[in-house]
Amino acid sequence: MDGLVGSLDVTRARLEDLTFVMATERIEAYAELVGRSSEAQHRAFMVDDRHAYFIGRLEGRPIGFVIIRDWQSWDGVALVKRIVVTEPGHGWGGALLARAVDRVFEDTTCHRLAIGLFPENDRARRTYERVGFRNEGTARGAVFFKGEHRDELVMAMLRPDWEAIRQEKG
Repeated sequence: MDGLVGSLDVTRARLEDLTFVMATERIEAYAELVGRSSEAQHRAFMVDDRHAYFIGRLEGRPIGFVIIRDWQSWDGVALVKRIVVTEPGHGWGGALLARAVDRVFEDTTCHRLAIGLFPENDRARRTYERVGFRNEGTARGAVFFKGEHRDELVMAMLRPDWEAIRQEKG
């Protein structure tokens, strides 16, 4: 993942990136794992101050996106609302998430960055752990997804965790 992080360009998304965002979150492999927002929701989120969208590009080609909710929040608590890559299994998700985490802690006063996932999503859990997120437990029935309440595994990274990771990497 480290070699990929250096070549990955992560920038704030623009409204022109909306088609890519919507198409990527609708990839069939994600149907049971990732939420989807309507075009109107995405448009509203992309222009408000509460959300930050990031696009990851390799050699100029978009390969994924990350949405951070509560960007610049007054209490220093933010959430990775969604992370999706076009082709899972290449290490892109971990590299993209690592860069987005850096942006959160470098560009804001965030103290706690959380991320949620369905407990059975082992691939995502392992990726989030490699980036530095720690398992905090399961919130029972916390996510209403496709007409039912599902459990959510909650993971988080605190600013001191991120600082320690940065120091280890030199």
